[in-house]
Amino acid sequence: MSAAGGSDSAAPALVRAIERAAEVLRAGGVIAYPTEAVYGLGCDPGNEAAVQRILELKGRARAQGVILIAADFEQIEPFIAADAATTERLRASWPGPVTWVVAARPGVPEWIRGAHAGVAVRVTAHAPSAALCRAFGGALVSTSANRSGEAPARSAAEAAAAFEGGLDFILDGPLGGRERPSEIRDAATGRVLRPA
Repeated sequence: MSAAGGSDSAAPALVRAIERAAEVLRAGGVIAYPTEAVYGLGCDPGNEAAVQRILELKGRARAQGVILIAADFEQIEPFIAADAATTERLRASWPGPVTWVVAARPGVPEWIRGAHAGVAVRVTAHAPSAALCRAFGGALVSTSANRSGEAPARSAAEAAAAFEGGLDFILDGPLGGRERPSEIRDAATGRVLRPA
C-alpha cells in the first residue's frame, strides 16, 4: 500500500485505512502507524489510559514523557506556551522532521510531559501521518514502535511482531524515507537534544 504525494492523491485503500485508524484512536485505542523514518505508536494524548498502555507496551518510564505530532501549528497550540519569537522559530522549521521541546501550557497533563516542564511537539511533513492527524482531528502521541532497548519497527509487519497482538490497529503505509528519527531541539535555547 502506498501513497503518491499528499493525502488528496493517496491510494483509496490508504485513505480508508487512515479513516479506520482515526476511528480506533477516537475510541481510545492504540495504533501503530508510519512516520518520517520508523513506525510509531499513537493514541489520543488526552486519554490517560491509552497513553499508559503505550508506555507499558514499550516498557517506557512515564517520567520520560511522549512526543506529539500534528498536521499543522493549530493542532499543537493547545499544548504549548510559546512567545512570538519561539512561535516564529517553530513555524520556520515546520512542517518538517524537527521536534521541539516547548514550555507546556498550564493544564497539559504529566502523562504527556512526564517529569518535564516542557512538551515535545512536531508538525509533520509526512503526508500519511498528517492525514491521520487531520482525520483524528488533533495532535497524536508519536513514540517509536519498539520495546525499550530494541530497534524501532520499519514496517507494519515488524510493528505487529514487536507487540504480538497488543495493538488495536496497524496502519500499513509508506515511511517518509528518512534514515533516523527526528532531531529534537530545545525551543528556549535552540540546543540540539537528539541529533537527526
